[in-house]
Amino acid sequence: MTVKLHFHGAAASVTGSCYRLETGSASVLIDCGLFQGPKTLKSLNYRPFPFDPGRIDAVLLTHAHIDHSGQLPKLKLAGFDGRIHATASTRELAAVMLPDAGGIQEHEVEQLNRRFRRRGRPAVEPIYTARDAAACLQLFSTVRYDTWIDVARGIRARWWDAGHMLGSASIEVEVGVSGSEVLRLLFSGDLGRGGGEFLSDPEGPSGVDHLILESTYGSRERPAVSAARRREALAAEVIDAHRAGGPLLIPAFAVERTQELITDLVDLMNASAVPEARIFLDSPLAIRASEVFYRHGADEAGDNPFARARRSSLLHTTESADESRAIEQLRGWHIIVAGSGMCDAGRIRQHLKRLLWRPETTLLLTGYQATGTLGRLLQQGARHVTIQGDEIQVRARIREFDAYSGHADAPALVAWTQARRPIGDRIFLTHGEPDSREALRERLVAAGFDEGRIESPEIDDCFELTRKGARHHASRPRLEPGAAARLDWHNARTRLLMRLSERLEDAPDDQAREALLASLMQELERKPEAADRVAAGNEPLATIRAAPPAN
Repeated sequence: MTVKLHFHGAAASVTGSCYRLETGSASVLIDCGLFQGPKTLKSLNYRPFPFDPGRIDAVLLTHAHIDHSGQLPKLKLAGFDGRIHATASTRELAAVMLPDAGGIQEHEVEQLNRRFRRRGRPAVEPIYTARDAAACLQLFSTVRYDTWIDVARGIRARWWDAGHMLGSASIEVEVGVSGSEVLRLLFSGDLGRGGGEFLSDPEGPSGVDHLILESTYGSRERPAVSAARRREALAAEVIDAHRAGGPLLIPAFAVERTQELITDLVDLMNASAVPEARIFLDSPLAIRASEVFYRHGADEAGDNPFARARRSSLLHTTESADESRAIEQLRGWHIIVAGSGMCDAGRIRQHLKRLLWRPETTLLLTGYQATGTLGRLLQQGARHVTIQGDEIQVRARIREFDAYSGHADAPALVAWTQARRPIGDRIFLTHGEPDSREALRERLVAAGFDEGRIESPEIDDCFELTRKGARHHASRPRLEPGAAARLDWHNARTRLLMRLSERLEDAPDDQAREALLASLMQELERKPEAADRVAAGNEPLATIRAAPPAN
């Protein structure tokens, strides 16, 4: 029996997780997530799958985060009618997150089509709607941790607690190759940092043949931070934001991090450790996800820390659009926690449009910001950004606070991998940008793993697997190698327009501005063959600069 593993997402990037395991008699997906980041990468969400969804027997879901589950409704619309196997908590969170994702797509496509109509461009359709997502939930089937289930002909799987978020899992898969010979694979999913108050340490089996390992923070090492130290550091950020005049704006990763963050904020205010403030949870998804945590977030002793925040008079939930817009009337010190965590969708963008240009505002980034997202641009110090077609000057304080990250750092990833020994053959590094994957590869080699057996697949790569080897197969990738992890021409155009605006504003007089525009127009009107020579690197691009000021 031939066993092939296809990497259709989260290859050289951190989003769009989707792996296809194919045998002669069955085909299953491990995850089916949305792509996030540069528009070129996100465009894959709108293109057909690189396989026939009607021939997929089952989906094995590691957890509910949208970059792992977000294309499941699209998969059903395209002809998939098998079972989606997930833990009970993952299924309950998906019942909140997938319809929310569909609703966001409907809303954003509606806004986009308004702009398209003004420009005379054809309308577009959402990838799926909230109703499509609700219909997809009927395909879910609940599994228990550490319990084998048959998922397709000749394939069985069991889920291990990954400690990343409520219900998250690493998935062990066994494929009957021939007779009594079995091929064992382990898909890490996203691994938690361990040592937390609310989640178990990540687990997993040992002795697998091949390991598919996430590498999100493969280049990062975080010092161990206790809960008390985390709250102390958060208090310092809140106090500084209050001194700046407020408000404090926090992009929300709606599941897990939002609940931990709000619990800490309420506890700090109750202890008079920070200035008291109204805390607005302005994310319908986070509000509904919080209800799941209130039901299932108790520890072994029965204590549910999230319940404290829920009962607090400081916390205000704004589920409706009218309630969200009412926040805009506030001035002075208050805290807004709004979706999404990478600033690329949801209500956070409306708050950013009206607050980023104000120097008294503090923006606190609390999680990973993927390449090409608005959050990454702000993290890297962008002076101007474009939000929904509007150019915004960035004058707010931009701060980072990584203590709430749900991902294992590099030492934790290596330690978890060592605990899986012996690993029969390959380690496939996924779910990480190139620098993170390379840094993790170096750490694994230093820990004694064979460098020749560590692979870094690109999108749509395919490997034929045996118990003692893996052979790369040629494929037709939807993106050229490396494209998933770098900024694209859309980002370059935005930078050009912003830089042009800056140069026009900084020019000494109108004569200099006219000279700059004339020079740029001359470049744009060059003959196509000349432009082709520039693109090919055979002719230098003319330097565009403002004329010197008149004497």
